[in-house]
Amino acid sequence: MAEEEKKEEVSQTEETKKEEVKEEPVTKEEPKVEEQKKEEDKKEVKKEEVKEKEEEEEVEVPKKFEKIVKEIEEMKVVDLAELVKILEKKFGVSATAPVATVGAPVAGVDSAGEEEKSEYNIILKTVGDKKIEVIKAVRDATAKGLKESKDMVDAAGSEPQTVREGVKKEEAEEIKKKFETAGATVELK
Repeated sequence: MAEEEKKEEVSQTEETKKEEVKEEPVTKEEPKVEEQKKEEDKKEVKKEEVKEKEEEEEVEVPKKFEKIVKEIEEMKVVDLAELVKILEKKFGVSATAPVATVGAPVAGVDSAGEEEKSEYNIILKTVGDKKIEVIKAVRDATAKGLKESKDMVDAAGSEPQTVREGVKKEEAEEIKKKFETAGATVELK
């Protein structure tokens, strides 16, 4: 009888193993189904975002232009391109971005014809007697560390060093005053 009980136990364990094996593929497929659902949800969210953007981008057209806008909406792209060319010729305008031409007056040009700059480069020419003060001024102006500032000041002894580039006029003037107070010579270009 003991042998029969062992055979029954073995057959029961084999059956439970078969059931476990059958369950495993189902659990492996579930993540795939979940991933597909997540992807579908992402696609739906994207579609909703696109719809929201389209709704946001709608422009309110004044009543006096509604007729013209409606006609333009109904036109083909080829016809629209032709219309743009005709309007450009008729009114002497361009649909492209404006480009400054040579000889045309430009904003920021004074009566002498020289362009007034809005951004400057700060160039350290000479250091002077107060080297430590100049190093502090370089650190304030550039937010560099002590070593980098010291190296820049040391290099300025042999050739001018650009401290900062593209600085607005007001800020450049302030920085120049700090350097001059520290005994350095600075040029704004």
